[in-house]
Formats: sequence, C-alpha cells, structure tokens
Amino acid sequence: MSTFIALLHSIVLTPDRRVIMEDLRALAKELGYREPRTLVSTGNLVFEADEMRPHELEVALEEGFEEKFGKHVDIIVRSDCTWMALCSTNPFRDGSGDQVIVRVMRLPVDPEKVEALKPLMTEGQRIAIVGGDLWIDFAGKPSQSKLLSALTTKRIGIGTMRNWNTVCGLAQMIM
Repeated sequence: MSTFIALLHSIVLTPDRRVIMEDLRALAKELGYREPRTLVSTGNLVFEADEMRPHELEVALEEGFEEKFGKHVDIIVRSDCTWMALCSTNPFRDGSGDQVIVRVMRLPVDPEKVEALKPLMTEGQRIAIVGGDLWIDFAGKPSQSKLLSALTTKRIGIGTMRNWNTVCGLAQMIM
C-alpha cells in the first residue's frame, strides 16, 4: 500500500456550488481508496491505495468525479515519494509561504511556454522550472499579478497551483 496526494484543479461545480471536502473524501472511499483525508477546502486529498501508477489514479479519480458531480475536473496525482521530492526542490525558500506557488504539472512544462510568461513579470518576481513543475515567487499577492491570470491550462498545460504553505501542509500529512 502507498500514500498518494491528489490535487484538484477546481472544486467549483457551478458559480454557486463547490465540492465540499466531505464529499471528496466520500468519493475516494467509493473508489476503494483508504484513509482519505483533506487539507483546507481547496481540493487537496491524501489517501492510501494499492501500488498503482499516478496516471491510473488520475484517470479513476477524474472519471469518478465527473460521474458523481457532473463536471470534468483535472486531477494531478503524486506519490508520497515524488511529493517529498517536490518539497525538497523549492528554489524560492527565502520567499513568503503564501506568495511562493508551484504549478504541479501533469506533464513537464514546456520551457518555451514559460519563457513567454516572462514579459508579464514585475520587479522582484522569480520563475523557475524544477522537475517539470513551474515555481513562481510572486513577491507580493499573487492575485494582484498579471502573471497569475496567464497560468492557464490552455497556455501552459494541465496542472494546478498550490502555495508553499499548502505544499508543506500536505508533506506533514504524509510523514
């Protein structure tokens, strides 16, 4: 048995309805996963499952989510080992935990697409690709940056963002 982290790209079903974490844990149980637990209310799921490839879990979770909630949502799955490796590679540890964001990618991000984001950066912002994931130090509130709105699936590929505080919180849940 292994521990996995699943990150939902969105938990918004309609403008006035979101998936609550209790329902997300129930979905994981229905799919046969053990000890599902969540962190904050933004689609962070930790669970135990038999040895499976993360992509197989992504497919099962996405299909189960769509069947249960009527909407497709991209879900990124990482094993506990790959999550801890991601934690150890933060290139911006000197940044603020709520301003350093990693976009965890399904497939490695294309460096040319990241290069195209650089004109949107402001003074103090930093960006790096590590292990195929995109790290950004917004050096301020991400919501006030033009860069944030450019980090779309259409522009850079399937992935989802988590701030450093959440990344660390998930790591603590699997230790």
